[in-house]
Amino acid sequence: DALERQYGRRPIIFYSNGYEHWLWDDRRYPPRPVHGFLKKDELELAIQRRAALKPLGPETINPAIAERYYQTRAIRRVGEAFEQDKLRKALLVMATGSGKTRTVIALAELLMRANWARRILFLADRITLVNQAVNAFKRFLPQAAPVNLVTDKSSHGRVYVSTYPTMVNLIEDTQAGVRRFGPGHFDLIVIDEAHRSI
Repeated sequence: DALERQYGRRPIIFYSNGYEHWLWDDRRYPPRPVHGFLKKDELELAIQRRAALKPLGPETINPAIAERYYQTRAIRRVGEAFEQDKLRKALLVMATGSGKTRTVIALAELLMRANWARRILFLADRITLVNQAVNAFKRFLPQAAPVNLVTDKSSHGRVYVSTYPTMVNLIEDTQAGVRRFGPGHFDLIVIDEAHRSI
């Protein structure tokens, strides 16, 4: 409170015992454990986002992407969980052929448009699923410039699609002592086929 009065904006707080690190942005979420400190640009974005966030409820869901009523219902429930319940995780259980990927793409589009997500990571356990997801993002959300990290590790976009081993290697990779993907790089991480992958 004193720092906010002195500097005109509320800080994001990190606290640590040297082994475990916690992040607390009390305007948005309760404290949570993190695996490292945000990079400067990630921290600035987190602070700017407080004012830039649009409410998810009034935002429309793109009917060209999510055509079915249960897809829009799932997106609304995830939005409520994030916005009203202040949760950071959601699980969608949908049958084969029900349009899980399109549901996630419509959710990603909504979160990007409402300034809740700038960069998204889509993880799959097989290269075939990565290729399918990249093609679906290119078809339904081409402005997000989807990047297939399995085949193209250096491109930049708003949506990154990868297998787990590829992403683990990229997380550990540094250039000039700086990691490409900091702890706050992705705003939304989607885990496809979570029942097999996790």
